[in-house]
Amino acid sequence: VRSEERIARDRASALDLLMAAQGEAGTKNIAIDKKLIADVFFRLSSGLAGEILKNYVNYCGRIAIYGIFAHTGKPLKDFIYESNKRKTAFFVETEEEAVTR
Repeated sequence: VRSEERIARDRASALDLLMAAQGEAGTKNIAIDKKLIADVFFRLSSGLAGEILKNYVNYCGRIAIYGIFAHTGKPLKDFIYESNKRKTAFFVETEEEAVTR
């Protein structure tokens, strides 16, 4: 996904992104830069990350979020670790990793 602005701001916009990928590109696989996702997603207490990832699983979509995760706190690192065990939502360092995984 390429954009000049944040496109995953909330649950609805993230679902719109998945539907657009399916309709326009014929895929349910999305690779998105962390910079294009609202900061609230990464505050786990908001519940937004869980809601969005649950929607992607329910619609059989796959999402790879890439960017620098070295400066994240322990709860987010734990969330990333658990997500990366699955095949539907995962976090990687580079765009290349996101596309090839």
